[in-house]
Amino acid sequence: MTQVEGRERASVDDALAAVADDLAGEFRLQPLLERILRSAVELLGCRSGSLCLIDQVSRTYRKEIDLDEGCQTGMVFSLEEGCTGAVARAGRPVIFERYGEVRNGHIRPEEDRYRRAVIGVPIMLRTDLIGACIVFAATDERRFDAPDAQLLQRFATHAAIAIANSRLHQEASERAKAAAVASERERAMLEVHDSIGRGLANVTLRIADAHAAVSRGDDPLPALTQAQQAAQETMNEGRRAVWGLGPAGMAGRPLEESIGLELEWVQATSELTPTFRVFGDPQPLSKNVETQVLRIIQESLTNVVQHARASMARVGLVYGSEGLAVIVEDDGCGFDPEASAHKGVGLSGLVARAAQVGGKVRIDSTSGWGTRIRADLPFQPTLNGSSDGPRLRVVVVHPLPAMRTGLVRLLDASEPGVQVVAEVAEIGAAVEAVRLLRPDVVLAGTRVPGASGTDLVTGLRRAAASAGVVGVIDPGTPETELRDWAAAGVRGFVQADVDATTLGRVVVGVARGDVLVFGGVLAQLGGLPAVDAERLTGRELEVRQLLDQGLPDKQIASRLGISVKTVEKHVSAILRKGGVRSRTELLARS
Repeated sequence: MTQVEGRERASVDDALAAVADDLAGEFRLQPLLERILRSAVELLGCRSGSLCLIDQVSRTYRKEIDLDEGCQTGMVFSLEEGCTGAVARAGRPVIFERYGEVRNGHIRPEEDRYRRAVIGVPIMLRTDLIGACIVFAATDERRFDAPDAQLLQRFATHAAIAIANSRLHQEASERAKAAAVASERERAMLEVHDSIGRGLANVTLRIADAHAAVSRGDDPLPALTQAQQAAQETMNEGRRAVWGLGPAGMAGRPLEESIGLELEWVQATSELTPTFRVFGDPQPLSKNVETQVLRIIQESLTNVVQHARASMARVGLVYGSEGLAVIVEDDGCGFDPEASAHKGVGLSGLVARAAQVGGKVRIDSTSGWGTRIRADLPFQPTLNGSSDGPRLRVVVVHPLPAMRTGLVRLLDASEPGVQVVAEVAEIGAAVEAVRLLRPDVVLAGTRVPGASGTDLVTGLRRAAASAGVVGVIDPGTPETELRDWAAAGVRGFVQADVDATTLGRVVVGVARGDVLVFGGVLAQLGGLPAVDAERLTGRELEVRQLLDQGLPDKQIASRLGISVKTVEKHVSAILRKGGVRSRTELLARS
């Protein structure tokens, strides 16, 4: 091996080692594939190339990365076209001395690359063809040979590893999200069961009192009035349960006081006089654990009132060194726990509630001898990812169910620290949800029926002044309406076809207090304010021109061959030199 060959081999090994380091900690596919392709292009002494993913079922391929080769990123072509199609048909590396030899190529004859050489190699995952790496010669004299194909194939192997890792990571992420969704559904089901079941029991008891009053010849109206009030309270509790607010009885009250209210309910709806005692030194509990403690006691006492036919009921909290024991006892008729376990969500709900925070439940009951329920819970949640870390609360307002669902999924995909706490379709429900839930951000469609943009934004801000409103621009919304939204105090705008990353950035930014406008919204609102071109660098001028066209940062990065973060830095510099603090302030100058 000559000294020159040794240096070239070392350069290749260094490039591959750097790519391998990236593979170890990066699961986002786009940055990895771009790094791999750029390294291969540079080592081959070239400037342009593309990396495509192949779908054998549909016989098409998609350009994932396109370096200075026509900016076709994201476009889909038939496998009967282009150099990627030639690789797919051959199933091995292909070399053309002139691109003009490629069947159904995408480069026009008047372009320089049409007469230059091109090389393509397959990306294989085991025995499956999943993509192709293509590199274009930088000069008319450059020719590719077998060693070039071997070098490019090594990078294609790294691309296959990146794709496989990304798919595995995505599958694991989807499984984790599915588990989180299942856990949230179980929480909502238990909340609704506890709220509605308990409320209906109260309504039933009051109606029974009315019947008894009629049979005695007394006035049933007081009992019916109480039944009506109980029904209204049940509706309110059901709404709070769906929105994840927890029991109304806990609103601003210490846990022991909330439990005392539950005991008063038992005494008012039955002939029982329950007792309550606390043992040990009370320790601070997380909000989630407090909620589960109260719900477990509520469900247990509801069962006592409805089914136990007891003369005594006792509730105890026992604070230990590592956790809390919740005990509910009665001397009623008892039951067979195994036979009753699958007859409803009551008993299984107790177990599920404890499990949500890392606890466990033991139920001891014998027919004719009463029941004892004990739940052992930690002071802080330990399972199912539960924590009291703050999550940004978002309310979604849009008349179309598909749009509401889509916005929720985009936020789930991009921002695990964001929680959608309500989805509503019209202004009245939106204002009520915002008033009750106090969200950080409201995503509102610009065509919500029943109100103008000014009315909607003003109503939402009156309900919760701290909530930042983001307008989701529905098709056909005129510029004058957007300006009305801005005048009413909207914090940002996004297009209806916004991607997950941009939507997540908007929500986090608005919650932080920023004022933002993204993507093609700039063009719709009149473009950037005037900036002295002499104060901008050459690259800033290029970014400025593309911003004027309404292109989002990702497309600008692709056009200029730079990263999205670099685009954001140039945009910040442009706005700074223009004397504006954020993109929405452009409205005042357009």
